[in-house]
Amino acid sequence: MAFPRKEKEVSDFVAARTIDEKISFVRNDHEVHGTIYKILENSVIVQISAKDAELIGAASNMTVVSHKNYSIS
Repeated sequence: MAFPRKEKEVSDFVAARTIDEKISFVRNDHEVHGTIYKILENSVIVQISAKDAELIGAASNMTVVSHKNYSIS
């Protein structure tokens, strides 16, 4: 038996986000600027520079950021 998926309301802030939008966030005491690559339910996947990735200890130039933890640049 499958349970029906509950539809969650999307906040106005999340609904207004678009691919390729510039955002900024703080991680490991460094302010990082990046571009939204993909929008998920609770977060975004962000493309950042290789230099920023090295500064924050990310394994690649893509990182996941919660909707609660970024602002629009």
